[in-house]
Amino acid sequence: MLPKADRPYRGIEQALLDRLPVVRKADRLRIFLYGELLTSGFVLSPKLLAGPMQLWRRQLSSQITDPGLRAKCVPDYVMGCKRVLFSNDWYPALARPNVDLITDPIERIVADGVVTRDGTTRHADAIIYGTGFKTLDFLAPMEVTGLRGRRLDEAWHEGAEAYLGISVAGFPNFFMLYGPNTNLGGNSILYMLEGQIRYVAAALQALESEGLGWIDVRPDVQRAFNTWVAASSHTSVWESGCHSWYTTASGRNTNNWPDHTFMYRHRVRSFDLGRYRAMPKPSAPAAPSVGRA
Repeated sequence: MLPKADRPYRGIEQALLDRLPVVRKADRLRIFLYGELLTSGFVLSPKLLAGPMQLWRRQLSSQITDPGLRAKCVPDYVMGCKRVLFSNDWYPALARPNVDLITDPIERIVADGVVTRDGTTRHADAIIYGTGFKTLDFLAPMEVTGLRGRRLDEAWHEGAEAYLGISVAGFPNFFMLYGPNTNLGGNSILYMLEGQIRYVAAALQALESEGLGWIDVRPDVQRAFNTWVAASSHTSVWESGCHSWYTTASGRNTNNWPDHTFMYRHRVRSFDLGRYRAMPKPSAPAAPSVGRA
């Protein structure tokens, strides 16, 4: 839980941002580079997270004064293995006198509350079962069918994968946004989506300009890309041992981009038709000739 730089802009700041576009761009660049700093720690070395870790410890120590409660708030995994959140009021909420943070495992739910493993029953009028959502079932509940009737969920039965998170071999003219391995742990997904939109638009333009009926990413291209994804993910924090919604039950990262966001934008900067199989549009039948007897 990192501090969130969330405060009202002062009048002089608003004036500068409004009148000087370079100041506005510099402020946005500052935010972007902070996200890339986090990403460096996630994909290169956790040692690069020393700065963010110091911010976290300082906030935890200043907002949680009770040693027992503070100990419960310390994760048992490296920063970034599970999603990092930004908030200035989460820890104070836990420290309120009418809040108890219980970390004992739940044994069962009974009619009037929750029973933890130590046998304690904690009475409750309402229970919010906040267990998240299905992050590994990409495109669900939609059904996508490709060549020879193969279904996408069958192709992904061991975990979703795609080329650049956009194209899947065997599924012609099928393009995704925010597909496998394009989620982020430390920066803005909008930056990724903008690159994907331009890439897909260029693919559609190639279909039209080259007179093609369909294009399908080559299996060897997709395989090589995902071999790199797997190798890069294996040295990232997301495959460092914790269980999170980023990974499958076997621990494989199918959600997050295992590099910096600017490297993804570099990869999708242009559409390369050579990485795809292409099928020309069928020729229109010739008009029947008309003769005279």
